[in-house]
Amino acid sequence: MKTIGFIGTGVMGASVVKHLLKAGYELNVYNRTKTKTDALIALGAVWQENPREVAAKSEVVFTMVGYPSDVEETYYGPLGIFSTDVTGKVLVDMTTSTPSLAIKIADTAREKGITSLDAPVSGGDLGAQNGTLTTMVGGDRNSYEQLVPIFEVFSAKVNHQGAAGAGQHTKMANQIMIAGTMTGMTELLVYAEKAGLELAKVLDTVGGGSAANWSLTNYGPRILREDFSPGFFAKHFLKDLKIALDESARMGIALPATERAKELYEKLTEQGFENDGTQALIKLWWPTGKPQD
Repeated sequence: MKTIGFIGTGVMGASVVKHLLKAGYELNVYNRTKTKTDALIALGAVWQENPREVAAKSEVVFTMVGYPSDVEETYYGPLGIFSTDVTGKVLVDMTTSTPSLAIKIADTAREKGITSLDAPVSGGDLGAQNGTLTTMVGGDRNSYEQLVPIFEVFSAKVNHQGAAGAGQHTKMANQIMIAGTMTGMTELLVYAEKAGLELAKVLDTVGGGSAANWSLTNYGPRILREDFSPGFFAKHFLKDLKIALDESARMGIALPATERAKELYEKLTEQGFENDGTQALIKLWWPTGKPQD
């Protein structure tokens, strides 16, 4: 498969497209804000007017949009993917969305004689830029095997997790873990600063021991640089935590630490920081992004 469609060229999607172009694939692209595709078009991608056109002109179609409602519109809207003939195509949703929507898309694809995969990723903007994302795939095993060479272009790790929806469930497990590391990293900094410690030295020290984790390594230094640009939007992380807790409730389990993290990110977005990166959680303690005198 040499012709790929990619819908959603935001912070992470654009980097994935660049890797695919570099690997020699032909790319049809669409984004609601067309200017976000300008750099990709300059590199050889071809602009299409809507998801329907992307699907019509591509062999495999990737989507990476914001919210489950955006996924629903992209697939089922009047100009959506399913509004055209999708015979012979494979559909891959990389959005972090709900397992139930992944199953719905897979059922519709099956009715049309094709297959779909849910393939959310982890690794943030740096993982996307470096081609080292972790990709979690649910859906038809044969289609997964067929697309492994494409996934490997932008992934350091890719695994098939099970039937449709399993990729999304795995991403929820991932986000539950990140909720803990983000709150822990934030409170570590608040505590260390109040104790009068040198924060850069603290990060270097604890990052070399059993407290080491991805959030500490990648987001701690950004906070010290007062860099709150979104490797992953706070508003999207809040969306993910809500999905995780909704799914947990359906399964009859309680996740009190994740619930508390959701409350903190709700507070952060209510204070107007929804378009900052997840590391902006520190602003609940340091509203300007740095310790207060």
